[in-house]
Formats: sequence, C-alpha cells, structure tokens
Amino acid sequence: MSGRSFEGFFGSGGRPSGRLWNPAADVYRTHDGWVVKVDLAGVKSEDIQVTLDDTFLRVSGLRRDSFCGEGISHYQLEITYSRFEKIIQFPCSIEDATVERDYRDGLLVLRLRENEECREEMKSRAATS
Repeated sequence: MSGRSFEGFFGSGGRPSGRLWNPAADVYRTHDGWVVKVDLAGVKSEDIQVTLDDTFLRVSGLRRDSFCGEGISHYQLEITYSRFEKIIQFPCSIEDATVERDYRDGLLVLRLRENEECREEMKSRAATS
C-alpha cells in the first residue's frame, strides 16, 4: 500500500509477543461517506497508523505491555501484545476521502467523507441493484 498515511507510530518499550493480531471493526455507511470503529483496547494513540490506498483502509500499530518490566515474571498471558493490522476494502476508492479521527477509551472512530466520484459510483451501484 502506498496511499496516504496518518502517522502516530512506534517508539520503544513494551513486550511484543511476535504474533500479529487483527482487531475487531465495525463499518457503517452514512449519507456522505463511512464510519469505521476499531477496537484497540490498551493501544496508545501515538502507536496507531491509518493509511488510505485506493479502495483500502489500513489501521496498524502496536499494543505494548506497560506492566512488564525488570523483576516481573508472568504467570498467565492471554492478551496479545504485538503489532496489529486491520485492512478493510470499500466498494469505491477512498484514497481522497477526508478523514476525521477520534480515539478514546480504546475505540478508534474514523469518519471518512467521500469525494464526489465515490458518491456517484455508490449511487450508480444502488440504482442497478
């Protein structure tokens, strides 16, 4: 993917487990675009990257274990601390969409306002369905 990128990404720290996790997401169609909600509990805002490329939205980053440190050993580990990636494909190009980003309480909400070309393509598809 080589599209637009909205940075806020990767410093040092954490205890990544090495496996990639795929967070849950909801996608809603609105009158002027899309709303995407991604469940990113325990992820800092600066560790999230959002990229738009043609018909794809890519949300990626890193969830770190801030409790793991010197002199602490684990007894049970069920939460994945590693890089994550969620890729969502849309029915039209979103590369030029205006993106509003809101992140609180572990939920990333992206509002994508479509360009006119995408709106027309979606209207055309709806008319032929």
